[in-house]
Amino acid sequence: MDTLKGSITIEISKDASAGVVDRFINLCKSDYFKGMPFRHVIKNSVIHGGDFDLNGAAHEWILKAKASGENALSPKHEAFMIGTTRSPNSKGFDLFITTAPIPDLNDKIVLFGRVIKGEDIVQEIEEIDTDEHYQPKTPIGIINISLIQEL
Repeated sequence: MDTLKGSITIEISKDASAGVVDRFINLCKSDYFKGMPFRHVIKNSVIHGGDFDLNGAAHEWILKAKASGENALSPKHEAFMIGTTRSPNSKGFDLFITTAPIPDLNDKIVLFGRVIKGEDIVQEIEEIDTDEHYQPKTPIGIINISLIQEL
C-alpha cells in the first residue's frame, strides 16, 4: 500500500473470511483503492480509509472507543491489523488499520491482514492533525495498492 507518507506492506491472512479476502484482492486489481482518502485518523485507535463518509455502527464504535479512552489489550486483536466493516450490504469497502489493540474489535470489523512492514508510516499517519471529528486537516490517503503475491 503506497500512501502519501510512504509504503506499508500488508500480509493477508489465509484464515480470514474468504469473501472479504477475495473482494479485497479483486478491488486491488481494479484500482479501487487508488486515491482513496483516509477519512478518520484517531490516535491510539484506528485509521479509516474509505470512499464515502463513515456512519452507523462502526462510526459509533470508533467514537466511543476514543471518548472512553479504552485501550485494553486483546490477545487476538493487536495494533497494525487490517480490517473492514462487517456490513455485507455495503457497496464500498472501508479499510481500517488499527494503531493500538482494541478490545471490542471483533464486534465491528472483519480482520483480514496485518502490517508486516511500514509500522513507522502508520505511526506517522496517526500523528497528523485532525479536526474535532477526527478528519485530517490536510489530505492524506492511499496512492495505490499493489498485489505482490496472490494467495
